[in-house]
Parts: sequence; C-alpha cells; structure tokens
Amino acid sequence: MNLSFFFRKPSPVFHSIEEQFFAVQKALPEDITHNNRFAKCLSKGFFRRLFIMIHAAFNQGDINHITGDIHFVALFLKKKKTILTVHDIGSVLNKTGIKHKILRYFWFTMPFARVQYITVISEFTKQEILENFTLDPEKISVIPDCVSAKISYSEKSFNTEKPNILQIGTKANKNLENLIPALEGISCKLTIIGKLSEKQTALLKTHEIDYENRFNLPFLVLLDTYKQADIVTFISTYEGFGVPILEAQASGRPVITSNLSPMKEVAGEGALLVNPENPEEITSAFNQLISDAGLRKTLIEKGLENVKKYSAKSVADQYSKLYKTVYNANNS
Repeated sequence: MNLSFFFRKPSPVFHSIEEQFFAVQKALPEDITHNNRFAKCLSKGFFRRLFIMIHAAFNQGDINHITGDIHFVALFLKKKKTILTVHDIGSVLNKTGIKHKILRYFWFTMPFARVQYITVISEFTKQEILENFTLDPEKISVIPDCVSAKISYSEKSFNTEKPNILQIGTKANKNLENLIPALEGISCKLTIIGKLSEKQTALLKTHEIDYENRFNLPFLVLLDTYKQADIVTFISTYEGFGVPILEAQASGRPVITSNLSPMKEVAGEGALLVNPENPEEITSAFNQLISDAGLRKTLIEKGLENVKKYSAKSVADQYSKLYKTVYNANNS
C-alpha cells in the first residue's frame, strides 16, 4: 500500500502540520509506504490553487491523505481513495460576507463531499463540524495529534526569583490581551513566540512586562525554547487541539492552560486550568505555580504520564487502521 500525503508549500514559519505527519510517517508499519507531495506554490489566488490541484491529481497514490490547509485539492482527487484531516474550522465560524461563503464552500463544504473519510484532531472539532455542516458522523474519525519524538525531557532548576514564562502564539485566540495584564506585578520574563502587533507591544509596555519576542523559528529551535522556560502558558480562547500543551509536558515543564475544550482534555491532569477570560484567575494561577514547588513537581509528573497517550506510534496505529479500511474497500 502506497500513500500520497498532500502538504501545503513548505514554510519556515508554519510547520506544525508537517512535523505532526512526519512523526506519524516514521511510526507507520513497514507494509505502508508513502510519498510526500508538497504544493509547488503558496495557496494564493485562483490560478495558483488550480495549479496545486492539477499537480495533486497527477500524483495520487493507493490512498490520498490531505494533511490540512489545502483542503480544496480534494476536488481533483479520487473520492473513494481520499482522506482529509481538518485541524479546526475557526476560519469560518461567526463570519459573514462573500469571502466567507467562498472559503466555506471550497475549503469545507465541497472537500467534505469529495472525500471518503475525514479525520479531526479532537472530539471538540468533530462536534463543531457536525453543528455547522450536514455530514454523517460515521464519516468523521477522531485521531489526535502526537508528540514529536524530537522532544525529550530536560530537567531545569526553577527560577523562583524571575521565572521565564513561555507563550506560544500571538493571534487573537492566543489571548495575550488577558495574559499580559494578568502578569503585571509578577517578577518574570515573558518569552513570546510569534510576531507581535503594535497593540500587543503597547500593552506590554503599559503593564511594564519584561519580555522577549521571537518568531520564524525552525522547529528544533522552538523546541529549545521549551527547555529554557520555567512555565509554559497556553490560555487560548479557541483551539482545535493544543499541541504546545503536550510539547511542554514532554519537555518536563509545568503548564497553565484554559479550562475550555479541547485544551482541558488534551492536558489531562498535567496542567493548571484557568478561565481564559479572567485575568485575576490567571494571575492567581501564576502566583500559585511560582510559589509552590510541590505543585510544579506534581504537574510535571502527571504531564509526562499524560503524553504517553499521544505517542507517534499510538497515533500512527490509528491512522494505519483507517488506511487499511480505505485500501481494502478499494481492492476487495
């Protein structure tokens, strides 16, 4: 059985999808081979996207797996042999206008109709799809993201005087607007991964936060930022999954995350949960974690136990079963 994995054009900035599936590929059984088909150009404009679809049509395998982002290539692939992975549907929620309608139709409605199976990375995303699109629930399988084997536990002496707090992401859903005021008055250094807006920079200055901003980091450099951190914060208001939670846990760092789905399920018992809309509660969680060594130790231990459920082998086994189901249906 030979798979064709379809990826967006490689980027030094966006690599989470690629790293997920590279890890899965290494853990697939030997009887499943694969080819990676990367888009030859960025997904911008009609003609570039048409070229991406034509290129995909000429590079199909026994099974086609669209790994995310370029959902529209499903229109040019053989339906009975194609699987689509959806990471979230945030881009079409609570929006109106012609651009929204085009996005919804070509990235979700049509691709959903043109594939045999859809995989999602959380039960939360599955329910969102079913609430917003008319689909048979049996067509959607929940297969979570995995933890990269490139991440390993790294012991670190906790800096109680001025802990380094790592924040992954700067988009609106990453919730810096509540995190920043919550840290006012706490002696810490905030390391922010992702380009800051002028508004966010002004907010950091207003609340007198000592911070470092880094972006466009290669994956291995990003992993090193976890090792340098004392605490990892991920208090998003919306996520399809929450891989940084697992990356932090695998690195051996205490985590503060949102008490919302799917983040609370992903974190298990290995994180301190907070209401992401309540700065006072966020402040209290940081103070608690900074002052309580026993709590930090417990969260780290439970985090390391939690990530075992998300090993590349475990996730690859789930994909393998789906691949074999599709293959057997086409070759019976």
